[in-house]
Amino acid sequence: MKKIVPFSLMSSTLLLMTSCSVIESIFKAGVWTGILIVVVVVALVIWLISKLFGGSK
Repeated sequence: MKKIVPFSLMSSTLLLMTSCSVIESIFKAGVWTGILIVVVVVALVIWLISKLFGGSK
């Protein structure tokens, strides 16, 4: 049950944000800001996946 809550939260966030609006806001903010946002989002996704499927040691 604990693994379903973060997954449903992440999937609902992805469904509510359209890719066109995200890319538009990234280009309005600037290239370096966009690169920073992409790096932070990728790091967050990797961290979430490691927490979900990494298990406890």
